[in-house]
Amino acid sequence: MEIKYNSSYPSIDDLRKRAQKKIPRFAFEYLDGGCNEDVNLHKNTSEIREIELKPYYLKNYTSADLRTELFGHTYDAPFGISPVGLQGLMWPNAPEILARAAFQHNIPFILSTVTTSSVERISELTEGNAWFQLYHPAEAEVRNSVIQRVADANYPVLVLLCDVPSFGYRPRDIRNGLAMPPKMTLKNILQIMGKPEWALKTLLHGQPEFATMKQYMPKGMSMKQLGLYMNKTFSGRLNEERIKPLRDKWKGKLVLKGVASEEDTEMALRLGFDGIIVSNHGGRQLDAGQSSIQSMLPIVEKYKNKLTIMMDSGMRSGPDVARVLASGADFTFMGRSFMYSVAALGNKGGNHIISILKTQVKQVMEQVCCTSVKDLPQHLI
Repeated sequence: MEIKYNSSYPSIDDLRKRAQKKIPRFAFEYLDGGCNEDVNLHKNTSEIREIELKPYYLKNYTSADLRTELFGHTYDAPFGISPVGLQGLMWPNAPEILARAAFQHNIPFILSTVTTSSVERISELTEGNAWFQLYHPAEAEVRNSVIQRVADANYPVLVLLCDVPSFGYRPRDIRNGLAMPPKMTLKNILQIMGKPEWALKTLLHGQPEFATMKQYMPKGMSMKQLGLYMNKTFSGRLNEERIKPLRDKWKGKLVLKGVASEEDTEMALRLGFDGIIVSNHGGRQLDAGQSSIQSMLPIVEKYKNKLTIMMDSGMRSGPDVARVLASGADFTFMGRSFMYSVAALGNKGGNHIISILKTQVKQVMEQVCCTSVKDLPQHLI
């Protein structure tokens, strides 16, 4: 697809600032914040940016090829769109905007169980090329139903989330009434009134709801009842006993997301996972943990070529993607950068951010004299 973007917003920081002006404060802070004191949120990016690449300027060189093979499919870039909950809260229809753009640019889009478009709708928009992230339901009946719907919609990859045994402690969301159970305060209503475009588009698209989970919810619940229901539905820590049935039921590729240790990687390999996404949930779960890149490095050293190793959390730009790939990741995923762009530019945000990231990754590869994504580790200092 043609690389084309709005030159008024050429950086992710430009998009972040624009998004902050366009959406209510409670929505922006839900997107932008981490947990506790945001220590890991900031470490995620700063420690990636300590990585340096070596350029070669006098070698014969043709061009950079961003294409990357992953689970039997060749994508046009080495990055995809991470699952993000409540996307429609941040910008109306956001998951559909991003899913369309991902399909047009031939990169993977991961749909979250708790976002605001359904399994079926996203499959329709991507012709069955999206991935699905499963928040493991407490009830086996609900789990089996969701998995069957994902299979019927022809999703090739199921991503099991493992790093939310409890909800992160997020002070901003608590102040804004976005903790479980959620509530709409007078302060939030006044914020909405100050963002007329967001308010109008939300009115046109309808109040955000958990579209995939809607059919399992009792009708007529209040916001408080909804919050309590969601807490109950997704309660519980994953273990080997709860994971094993998934490998038996799911016939496609199976990925474990939220891995942050060699021990969990070993279990994923033993249980038949095809890949892992090293992640700390964007710094939103454990402020006292390592950054995502520091967790990934020993995993790459021990498990490279034994299963597909991907990374999420901390990357905001094309150079960040190149740094992580040079450090040994097979593929990368980002969430916030994509959401900033959609919140900033609406329907044009998906194509805009993907075009920027493709351009940035290609520029880094051309600068260091790297022809193929898989050769980026040769440039790691």
